[in-house]
Amino acid sequence: MKHSLAESSRSNGCYFERTPEMLVLEGYRHWSCGFQTGSITPWEMAWSLYTKELGAVGGRKALGDLSSHIRTLRKCATCPLRPFPYRSQHLNTQEALNMGLIAGLQHDDAAADLCLDNLTCKGLCDEVADAARAFAQTLLDLDQVMLPIPKPVIQDILQRSNPGTLH
Repeated sequence: MKHSLAESSRSNGCYFERTPEMLVLEGYRHWSCGFQTGSITPWEMAWSLYTKELGAVGGRKALGDLSSHIRTLRKCATCPLRPFPYRSQHLNTQEALNMGLIAGLQHDDAAADLCLDNLTCKGLCDEVADAARAFAQTLLDLDQVMLPIPKPVIQDILQRSNPGTLH
């Protein structure tokens, strides 16, 4: 099923406020921050967000898959994860690639491969893809469908952040 941004957005119409995108982006930020700081507070914040939006059972399942995805991504990423602060209305390249990866996996989109190639070490793409696929599928099972992010958008993001390194 296709969703338009206008049909799917919350009251202010912001892409980052759509529940699926918010769960992926804020989940990434909270979980990464927990690993960076060693504090459980960001993980508790993620738990609160996920259970509020998905209920206790759905939130627990989605958060478990998010945790596995971020843990695997941290191990396999080409550089350390550096999330923006929570609720920021901006994305850094890693965040955009992560969102493109999850959206691509939900839509069987060629953008997912491009995101994987630019997020991970070549030999570890399959491991990250498996963890990300489980997270993307759980979100689908919970009716949290991200809007597709077209491959040309991902290419533009990569060209603007790292000219000459596009795969």
